[in-house]
Amino acid sequence: MIKELNEDNLKNIVAENENVVVQYSATWCGNCRIMKPKFKKLASENENTVFVIADAEKFPESRKLANVDNLPTFATFSKGEFKNQVQTNKFDVLKELVNEVI
Repeated sequence: MIKELNEDNLKNIVAENENVVVQYSATWCGNCRIMKPKFKKLASENENTVFVIADAEKFPESRKLANVDNLPTFATFSKGEFKNQVQTNKFDVLKELVNEVI
């Protein structure tokens, strides 16, 4: 399942779901746009995990959950807790991160 944040409520999504993977991005970020279809592909392959796309500029509280300071950042959460994050534009690195929580 994939969700795109419309409000700064990532904390609720993380609390309500066992495993969550987040792509933090911004509209101006070229690498974020390159990674988005790859992120969506992983989401379609892992239906028991919630995948979320969060605009890091629009949603500062959601950004704080993973201490995001560069884009694109991908973060994993399991059982309501932050687990790990990577800042990458490489699919293999993203896939490794996702495999940690699925």
